[in-house]
Amino acid sequence: MASAIGDLLGSDADSLLNHVCKAIPKETLHLPGPDFVDRIFIPSDRNIRVLNNLQWLFQSGRLAGSGYLSILPVDQGIEHSAGASFAKNPAYFDPENIVKLAIDGGCNAVASTFGVLGMVARKYAHKIPFMVKVNHNELLTYPNQANQILFGKVKEAYDMGAAAIGATIYFGSENSGRQIVEVAETFYHAHELGMATVLWCYLRNNAFKSDKDYHVAADLTGQANHLGVTIEADIIKQKLPENNGGFKALNMGGSSYGKLDERMYTELCTDHPIDLCRYQIANCYMGRAGLINSGGASGKNDFADAVKTAVVNKRAGGMGLISGRKAFQRPMAEGAKLLHAIQDVYLDKSITIA
Repeated sequence: MASAIGDLLGSDADSLLNHVCKAIPKETLHLPGPDFVDRIFIPSDRNIRVLNNLQWLFQSGRLAGSGYLSILPVDQGIEHSAGASFAKNPAYFDPENIVKLAIDGGCNAVASTFGVLGMVARKYAHKIPFMVKVNHNELLTYPNQANQILFGKVKEAYDMGAAAIGATIYFGSENSGRQIVEVAETFYHAHELGMATVLWCYLRNNAFKSDKDYHVAADLTGQANHLGVTIEADIIKQKLPENNGGFKALNMGGSSYGKLDERMYTELCTDHPIDLCRYQIANCYMGRAGLINSGGASGKNDFADAVKTAVVNKRAGGMGLISGRKAFQRPMAEGAKLLHAIQDVYLDKSITIA
């Protein structure tokens, strides 16, 4: 298995498979493992029903018992428009095919909308953990705006047998204050009812794009993660970092933005992709809240890109991958194969924590 993964990594194999993190040592992290719920969440304020559902997530799919998660997210019908998302494979206009792909792909859970999961809940809610995405950025308002709004109530997710809910906050947007309050209240209610909580900690602000796209800067995404765990997200979803120095760039020209300490860049991180991801994990309470990175858009090298992302996440100390478009924008058997390729990284014991 390691040989196949190495082949997909190509010229990046040595750098990614043999890197050692020295900035934030692995010994300081709370790493995924079969006992993660017992070790991390039993001492917390989560009630017994939340522990049950978290354990269900970790005991499902091909990664069952490993402490890692592979999740299929298909909310792009709203977030990116249904036509743009499903034109490559119209079968996924049908909600049942979304759930089938998650099952055939060996995922721990399927994440989608109230409508998608509610339409097939009686047939599938007991067969694979449901994660209901409760808010979305609809794209029909003109001009388009970055504004996540609630599409339903937590009780609806509970009634359809969901194990968890997911939500997005666009940190840095003009609507972020309202979204923080809404999602914090929503997560509290979900925990009351016994569901786990997953937060998409995304950044949205036109000012974050200048010489680089700092929406994927380690320092800014790390702080977004830290805000996410503050409102008791059990699991954080974040884009893989591609650069660093967002706070520094936004403070150029005499503006005053955020707070920084040079040691964030000189002592806690390097420019290696695994170190950048580890900084994200440090901001998730040193891994007490698991970090799952997103798989990103579909492209020409989906298998190699997905495996590379999984290797970076795993070696950094992350908890898994949540990959949608790379899987559902292709025939179902091929999509399941891609999901298996991601999972193989987490099942390969020779790929260790850096």
